[in-house]
Amino acid sequence: MQLHWHTEPFLLITLLGVGWLYALAIGPLRQRIAPHAAFPLRQCCLFYFGLLLTYLAVGSPLDQIGEQFLFFAHMLQHMLLIYFATTLFIYGTPAWLIDWLLGPEVIRKPMRLLTHPICGGLLFTFTYTIWHVPALYEAALHNKRIHILEHWSMFGLGLIMLWPYLTNSTRVPRHSYGVRMLAIFLLMVGQLPVFAFLCFAGDPIYPTYAWAPRIIDLDPLNDQILGGIIMKVVNMGFSLTILGISFYNWAKSEEADDPVDPMNAMNSLDA
Repeated sequence: MQLHWHTEPFLLITLLGVGWLYALAIGPLRQRIAPHAAFPLRQCCLFYFGLLLTYLAVGSPLDQIGEQFLFFAHMLQHMLLIYFATTLFIYGTPAWLIDWLLGPEVIRKPMRLLTHPICGGLLFTFTYTIWHVPALYEAALHNKRIHILEHWSMFGLGLIMLWPYLTNSTRVPRHSYGVRMLAIFLLMVGQLPVFAFLCFAGDPIYPTYAWAPRIIDLDPLNDQILGGIIMKVVNMGFSLTILGISFYNWAKSEEADDPVDPMNAMNSLDA
């Protein structure tokens, strides 16, 4: 087996183009967009690390291994795109730049709808589930264009799904803590059917991996189960972290909003 790195013009031009536009926005154009904003060094590092991670997910030998040999490698690739790269891009984009991009109402209104926790969560869960239907999954493995569409849809909807929990935008902001906590709980539940489908099937579901040469000591069924476990562990890790942070911040905000009891205040002064 000879592994290779992808150097397709479309992939490289897309990643380099995004990086170049970002550099223009936070550099020469910053004085026009946000005249008083300082150079966002930390966010710049996060954004470009997100670009690097995206290339490692779709351009490194991991893509070839996941496409031809191991299901769990393909699942790992998807987790990098859905959760990790998107998080780095959201945190790596300054609020003033996000709000400037969302300035036109024709962009802002659809974004408010799409990034609502319920809407974004349903769109992502439905699309993610459909892509794991054997016929579509196999089509993506054997057709490069469908494979690119699969990755773009997972990345794009992952971005929309995580937006209401991570964004710093003031034009399309995060929703209330209660809505966020309910939505993230439903996201955990929403992936259970795919997890059960992969882990409790009893037989390999996808012919490509069932007949692929074994490059490591892992049979096709356990490869499939491992992929399902990776999917659920990453989803649970992100969901429980967001749930815990949301609950903590909600409790802190409630404490800050509690009115001071005059009798307690007087008693504390007397003491």
